Amino acid sequence: MSIWTKISHLIASLTKKGEQLSNIFLKLKTPPEKTAGFTIAVIALSAKMAKADGIVKPEEIAAFKQVFHIPKNEEKNASRVFNLARRDVAGFEIYARKIYKMLYRNSKILEDLIEGLLHIATSDGSYHPAENIFIDEVAKIFRLSEMTLITLKSRYIPEQDSNPFVILGVTPSWNILDIKRQWKELVRENHPDKFSARGLPPEAIYLANNRLSKINQAWEMINESIKSNPTPNP
Repeated sequence: MSIWTKISHLIASLTKKGEQLSNIFLKLKTPPEKTAGFTIAVIALSAKMAKADGIVKPEEIAAFKQVFHIPKNEEKNASRVFNLARRDVAGFEIYARKIYKMLYRNSKILEDLIEGLLHIATSDGSYHPAENIFIDEVAKIFRLSEMTLITLKSRYIPEQDSNPFVILGVTPSWNILDIKRQWKELVRENHPDKFSARGLPPEAIYLANNRLSKINQAWEMINESIKSNPTPNP
């Protein structure tokens, strides 16, 4: 059974009984990153975030499709999930808590989800305060550290993009060799193959490529800066 066939069956069962979308997690027995649950959770959280600023823009829909390729014949099912999430009286917190309960042992999957939301939120070239509050709250529920969240935001929020040290999770006081080691470690950790191995749908490889590009750009900026100003780090 394909992931979208499973989603279709789950949605049909919910609507037949008049249940809220948030009840869908009661029907899932395996971690969502390996089932339809992950896709449903991302669509639902994306819908809730879109509702946060009151506008669903074409750029956000396009960004979502970059992360999750939806077959043409399955767009109707995806739209049903999105619209059910928007109408669901349950707040976004219930989706975030369900996901955390199933994934608390794998913080990398939780980081991936936050990054996906950031990609969608900033796809139109702006970052609404309501979207920031939403992502901060979801990150808090996921128990991500403040530094992790700052690093993730630095890869997407325009006004934070200029700090390559934050993107690599280092400080200017680090020795260049240590920064290089950190960069190499991040490249290994964020290689698309590993990203896929963490259980995300193959379509989510877009996030891995985007993340790796920003990590490499950050290292190039730091390395070029050191070359042009070869003063030893303190």
